[in-house]
Amino acid sequence: MDSVRQFVLDFLGTPAILVGIIIFIGLIAQKKRSTEVLRGTLKGILGFLILGAGAGVIVGALEPFGKMFQEAFNMSGVVPNNEAIVATALEDFGTATALIMVIGMATNILIARFTQLKYIFLTGHHTLFMAALIAVVFEVGGLSGILLYVLGGLMLGLVMAFFPFLAQPTMRKITGKDNIALGHFSTVTYVISAWIGSKVGKNSKSTEDIKFPKGLAFLRDTSVAIGLTMVVLYLIVAIAAGPAFLSDTVANGGLGIDQNFIIFAILQGITFAAGVYIVLQGVRMVIDEIVPAFKGFSDKIVPNAKPALDCPVVFPFAPTAVLIGFLVSFLGGVVGLGILIAVNAENAILPGVVPHFFVGATAGVFANATGGRRGAFIGAFFNGLAITFLPLLLLPVLGDLGFAQTTFGDADFTIVGSILGTLASYHEAALIVTVLVLVSLPFAHQLFFANKQKNTEEPAE
Repeated sequence: MDSVRQFVLDFLGTPAILVGIIIFIGLIAQKKRSTEVLRGTLKGILGFLILGAGAGVIVGALEPFGKMFQEAFNMSGVVPNNEAIVATALEDFGTATALIMVIGMATNILIARFTQLKYIFLTGHHTLFMAALIAVVFEVGGLSGILLYVLGGLMLGLVMAFFPFLAQPTMRKITGKDNIALGHFSTVTYVISAWIGSKVGKNSKSTEDIKFPKGLAFLRDTSVAIGLTMVVLYLIVAIAAGPAFLSDTVANGGLGIDQNFIIFAILQGITFAAGVYIVLQGVRMVIDEIVPAFKGFSDKIVPNAKPALDCPVVFPFAPTAVLIGFLVSFLGGVVGLGILIAVNAENAILPGVVPHFFVGATAGVFANATGGRRGAFIGAFFNGLAITFLPLLLLPVLGDLGFAQTTFGDADFTIVGSILGTLASYHEAALIVTVLVLVSLPFAHQLFFANKQKNTEEPAE
């Protein structure tokens, strides 16, 4: 049973495999030659693996930055980390998580097939994270067995279709098309950042139109700009943390770096820029393969459906907004931490560098699309505050479940988890009824919409 569960988790939790399957089915549906099917499938998988490798480089470069930041400014508290809390949850809720994933993905396809929420969520690791959150909250809320798996799967399938739908109006502005969607569970902060951008960014030029002085024209190269910026930040934090901290052993609380701390900081900053470059290349490759292949999938299986992809899918459309969004979101996180300290909050949410990069960068792109550079700055700053304060909503729920020392870092997890956790603590029946009502809404809307359209088209006698 454990081996089957692990197979399901690994299979469904690997975005590259999911994307490869979708491309394979899409190309087969279009009756492409076997060589084209093989080429498209392998290139799509390769693109996602390249994207993942780039993300791994970024995370690896940011990890010591976060530790140096905490040491330099003497901070302690809760660092939101999706991977850490899910890894802990899977030890006790792995079977429920796997089954909820299977049912949730099937539900997502059914919703996309028969309602107006025509989005297929392809970000496998976020599907896994949300399935784990739902499994934990539902099981501790009193659900078990088939009821737990089915209701959990229905809820997962709904959020997999709903959140891309919520982000799509801005995605159309970002990409200039309507052929890809966003599949990343911090959609609420992206949408609000875009809304803020629309309110504050009137007549503000795009971040991509920033004019550099002639002597600084080389900064128009995104990789160079990101590399130089991160080198400066790493040097500041490394000097503030002190060479002793970097060279001290991990057992003693240091980083265990066997290298001059200045050289280490410079190389880490450039490594971060290399990771961003790899991500951008992977995204371009995935889009080149999945968009045409997905047409066959949607035409034959789920008409008019769109693939919802991980947040780096928007990075190539506004690379400068990516850098601005990250830095300003991180600043918002620091300000938010200062507010929590000032009010003597019971829990302090430390600014996690990884979520502030991926989520903050995406918020910057969204806000830039609606409000230019002014929108990108203000929208990303709001995002930084939001992902600092929103995890506080989930901490009481997770504390009751035995996960008080960590929490999810992205907005949709905290909102969905807080609502479901509150309902579960109130009454099991309230949780069941709420899930059934929510899942039925898109189908009821489609039925009403179809009947209304039919009545409108019928000629009067």
